[in-house]
Amino acid sequence: MNSCRMSNAVNAGVAPALSTPVCDRVVLNDEAFQRTLSLERKRTERSRKPFLLMLLEFGDVLPSENGHRALGKIVSALSTSTRATDVVGWYKDRSVAGVLFTEIIIDDQSSIISTMMARVSETLSKTLSLDQFNQVRMSFHLFPEPWDGSMFDRPSNPMLYPDFSDQDDRRKYRFAVKRIIDIVGSGIGLLVSAPIFLVLAASIKLTSKGPIFFRQQRIGQHGTPFTFLKFRTMFTNNDHSLHKEFVKKLIAGEVGPSSNGNGNGSGNGNGNGNGNGHGVYKIMGDPRVTRIGSFLRRSSLDELPQLVNVLKGEMSLVGPRPPVAYEVEAYEIWHRGRLIEAKPGITGLWQVNGRSRVKFDDMVRLDIRYARNWSIWLDLKILIQTPHAVLLGEGAY
Repeated sequence: MNSCRMSNAVNAGVAPALSTPVCDRVVLNDEAFQRTLSLERKRTERSRKPFLLMLLEFGDVLPSENGHRALGKIVSALSTSTRATDVVGWYKDRSVAGVLFTEIIIDDQSSIISTMMARVSETLSKTLSLDQFNQVRMSFHLFPEPWDGSMFDRPSNPMLYPDFSDQDDRRKYRFAVKRIIDIVGSGIGLLVSAPIFLVLAASIKLTSKGPIFFRQQRIGQHGTPFTFLKFRTMFTNNDHSLHKEFVKKLIAGEVGPSSNGNGNGSGNGNGNGNGNGHGVYKIMGDPRVTRIGSFLRRSSLDELPQLVNVLKGEMSLVGPRPPVAYEVEAYEIWHRGRLIEAKPGITGLWQVNGRSRVKFDDMVRLDIRYARNWSIWLDLKILIQTPHAVLLGEGAY
């Protein structure tokens, strides 16, 4: 197939441009292909129109001359089965090739996979030796990818969880510094707040029956569950269905800001019942909350035990708030990004930007923005702003 040949730049292992014509098809280099894959991921999370990623890992096959000819033949074979909207390129330069089959119909998934496997396998078997053919690995990844078995299982999708061993030394250093800050900060915090712990523990024990601490399973980074600690602010043996129902409606955008004590806002966004023109997206006047619990919530002192979670490495001082399991069940696909992008924290952009006055979707956007723009200086800025937000008590109920 002489008409199918790689450009001189690609044969030489150089990729100065974002794409290279192969068999009259544009083959994206790894940078452009990864960028396209990321954009398609965001699009499918919003539109719910799935796409399929096929990866062909060639190992040591492609650097050879036969390997380059094989890629040309593979692209040619794919051209007869792909549409103009499908994308062919390098997932990893000269070692892993990829094809994006966009906006596929779910019912046709198995048919598409079997067809692609048959065509590519036939081409490879005719072009490569048996030893070379056995080195080729083929995998398929459906986006948006379901979390198989349990919603807490870590998806196998390569783009959701990049290989952190490939991170540059500077990024690794910053993460190490963040962990050191977490350890030192939580350790000092526990020592300094020890007297406060004793006073609050006594107050909780004397004013209501039950344990001092509230323990709950929360969902951490990558869907890993852990035991979340707070000072108990509610009566024991209460019904959680009120909060569960409210959370589901809040995530679905079916409640508006409210201050009337029942958590059922009108949905019109006005929420001016508290006299300042700003409603809150949280149950107010919750009958399950104790008298001392109301004070602890307004002052955020109920969060102090989470310093133990930080010290153990389950949380960070700064990061997204860890959700409960039934909250995750109600998530839209794109909401999951807040579980993936960063370790959960005690404080974050959401807390210093209005807390319960922020809509759920906006809270998720703040969490994702924090994770993608994270730096040590951003953490320090949020930590400095947190006491001011706590003292004002804005959005704390």
